[in-house]
Amino acid sequence: MSVSSALELGAVVERLRASGCVFAEDEAALIFETARDAAELGAMVDQRVAGSPLEYVVGWASFRGLRIAVDPGVFIPRRRTEFLVAEALRVAVAGSVVLDLGCGSGALGAAVAADCEVSLYAADIELAAVRSARRNVEPWGGTVYQGDLYAALPERLRGEVDVLLANVPYVPTDEIRLLPPEARLYEPHVTLDGGPDGLATLRRVVAGAGEWLKPGGHLFVEMSDHQAPLARAVMIEHGLDAEITTDDGLGANVVHGIKPDAVRGVGTPGG
Repeated sequence: MSVSSALELGAVVERLRASGCVFAEDEAALIFETARDAAELGAMVDQRVAGSPLEYVVGWASFRGLRIAVDPGVFIPRRRTEFLVAEALRVAVAGSVVLDLGCGSGALGAAVAADCEVSLYAADIELAAVRSARRNVEPWGGTVYQGDLYAALPERLRGEVDVLLANVPYVPTDEIRLLPPEARLYEPHVTLDGGPDGLATLRRVVAGAGEWLKPGGHLFVEMSDHQAPLARAVMIEHGLDAEITTDDGLGANVVHGIKPDAVRGVGTPGG
């Protein structure tokens, strides 16, 4: 780096720090790495200083070692959600049919496919998300559909899904105002708002999961500490076996539902 570039980098660091960026040095380095010319550099710094999330500014988010393309208007994958992927990889095997439902950027599906050779499908209702997701999952052979949850899917996937990933919105409506400004002001509320108790979309996903999962298929969702037991109860109510796993380091809770291998009879031998 030339002396002039170093001085310019220092000035950017100071601008970012003054605007409240805690990791100003790291962010400045990423912006310098990404910008193609001085004009773009200046525009990117202005966006970040104004409060736009760094991921929107540089156009990607880091997720399990991948650079996930993220356009403005698309939910930014969180590091804690890497635990959901790790849990899914415990059961995914080569050839598994994996569905990333309500996929946003497609980060979950892409991360699973990066570790295991699977048949990958994803769906989201938002066009901006579908555009980003296609950039992230198509390199892994994945296909992205646009539509409302299961309504987006081709009929041929019904009853064929081995692993269903659904990082659905789970922030209660009244608590969105408490989120950090980067989320509250820049990410679409449809990607955050889980309804009055945060479980509205989760209930819809679970209600349809049995029709789309294979016998023995797995559903993974992320929930907060107090919502995880409620989500587990919803899964059990809809006929899934369910457990909660936690990663204290990431502050993450995953609720894991399993479709029974066979219909449990009542009043029949062994039922």
